[in-house]
Amino acid sequence: MEWQGISEFVAVAQTQSFTQAAQKLNVSTAHVSRHINALESRLNIKLFYRTTRNVSLTQEGEIFYHRCHHILNELQDAQLALTNLQSKPQGHIKLTAPITFGEQIILPLVNDFSVCYPDVTVQAHLTNKRIDIIEEGFDLAIRIGALEDSSLIATKLSSRQNYLCASPAYIEQHGQPQTINELQHHNCLLGSQNYWRLKNGNKVKQIQVKGTHQYNNGYALLDAVKKDLGIAQLPQYYVDRYLEQNELIVVLENHQEPQEHIWAVRPHNRQLSPKIKSLIDYLQQQINSPDK
Repeated sequence: MEWQGISEFVAVAQTQSFTQAAQKLNVSTAHVSRHINALESRLNIKLFYRTTRNVSLTQEGEIFYHRCHHILNELQDAQLALTNLQSKPQGHIKLTAPITFGEQIILPLVNDFSVCYPDVTVQAHLTNKRIDIIEEGFDLAIRIGALEDSSLIATKLSSRQNYLCASPAYIEQHGQPQTINELQHHNCLLGSQNYWRLKNGNKVKQIQVKGTHQYNNGYALLDAVKKDLGIAQLPQYYVDRYLEQNELIVVLENHQEPQEHIWAVRPHNRQLSPKIKSLIDYLQQQINSPDK
C-alpha cells in the first residue's frame, strides 16, 4: 500500500499532465487519477493544483516529488543491479551542461550517442548556473573549471583554453599590449565578471579591467571583437577558427591562464549504470578526437 500511487505521482509531476503520465506508464488516465486520489487521501495532503488546462504541484507536492523521484531512481538502480540488463545501455538520462558548450559540443555528441544506443532517452537542461544535481534529480552534469562540490564523483573529459583576442584592425589602431598593466589603456570587453583571469608571474590572478561593453553572452562578445571594438577573453571554441584564419589575434599570450578542465560529474550515491558509463566514455573519446 505504501508504494501505490508513487510511480503515477512522479509521472504526473514530470509531465504536468494526467494524460501524458498515463501514456508514459502505459496505463489509462483513469488509473492514474484513481491512484493519485488514493495517495492524496492516504497522505491527507493535496499534491496537485488541478484546472481544466493545467496540473501543477503544490508546495507539499514539490517536497514529496523530490524525495519520491530519488527513491524511484534508487529502485531502478537496484533492479538494474539484479539483472543482466546492465550489459546494455538503456533507460533515461537527465543531464545538464553550460549553455554554449552544451549547444556546440555536448548535445550534438549526445545525439550521436543516441544513434548508437536507441534504447537510451535523454532530457537535457542547459544553464550557466551551478545547480544542485542531487536535489534536482540529474544523473550527470558537465562542468568547466574548478569543482566546488567534493561530494560529487568527477571524470575529466578534456581541457579548454581561454584566449585574450583582438582584431587586426583594433591592434593596428590602438597597438598591442605587451604587459598586463598596459590593459588599462585599452577597451576591455567584459563577460559576466568584472575581471579576467591571467597568469602574472607564477600565479593566476583576477585582473580588474574596464571597457565600454559588458555582455553575459559569448557570441555577443565575439561579435564586438570582430567589429574592432576592443579586447575580450573567450574560450577556444568561440575563437579557434578565427585565430586559424588570422581574423583575430591572441593578445598577451605569455599571460594566458592554464587550461581549464572539463568534467562529467555525477551523484556519489548513485550506482554507475551502463547508460551513464557509456555516455561518459563516449564524450571523453569524442571531445578529445582530432576532429573536434
